Amino acid sequence: MIYVGTAGYSYDDWKGTVYPEKAGKKEMLSLYAEQFMFTEVNSIYYRLPNKHMIYNMQAKTPQNFRFVIKAFKSLTHERSGSHQDFALFAEALQPLVEAGKLGCVLAQFPQSFRLNGANVSYVKDLARRLEGLPTVVEFRHGEWVREDIFLFLSQQGLGYVCVDEPRLKGLVPPESRATSQIAYVRFHGRNSEKWWSHKESYERYDYLYQEEELAEWVPGITGLAGRADSVYVSMNNHYRGQAVVNARMLRDMLRVAGGKVL
Repeated sequence: MIYVGTAGYSYDDWKGTVYPEKAGKKEMLSLYAEQFMFTEVNSIYYRLPNKHMIYNMQAKTPQNFRFVIKAFKSLTHERSGSHQDFALFAEALQPLVEAGKLGCVLAQFPQSFRLNGANVSYVKDLARRLEGLPTVVEFRHGEWVREDIFLFLSQQGLGYVCVDEPRLKGLVPPESRATSQIAYVRFHGRNSEKWWSHKESYERYDYLYQEEELAEWVPGITGLAGRADSVYVSMNNHYRGQAVVNARMLRDMLRVAGGKVL
């Protein structure tokens, strides 16, 4: 099954286009779940959640809805995560596990996380600490795109996150790979001009894909569906609702190509 959705759902600049003009924050997830069956929850990167919050979140969605939870920053960017941080993170996700709505954990490392022995060991340790939770890994530096790393991820039971982003030196090139039974593709946009030079973080992802650009990925995504149990496709170009436009567009294209898409 291919799940297509967006990176996040609670954006004020979606009012009037994706949501009604007067939609409140508490309504947005229910409204979103009328249109898509999967979303990334990126807010948990900034603060550890509690079980009550996660339970209430999942209760607003239908049974076949799936959540992907971005790992808390101490687990990936700061890499200062104590045993307690990992334990609290895993415990908080139990309502999703019990409801059958946890797609996976998204462990996204920063661009400064380079390929070396210490960092490979850290990824291995992260897999051990998150054992029991399906996990995918997104690298932001192109050094990690190697056959031995794909094999390593497979051995650790970790999924590889394929990405579409500007073709700039040091970034991750487009590569359709499945290293576990969960395949993942994230679309960050191709805004080369603002990728390194921006005042606000959203500027980096201010990009609207054209149909021919999304079409480049259709064979790769349908191929991933033949090698994995689930494929998650996330649009991260969320500014002004562009992610929703592109998610709908790609979902239609994948259905035309014969994919089983939610």
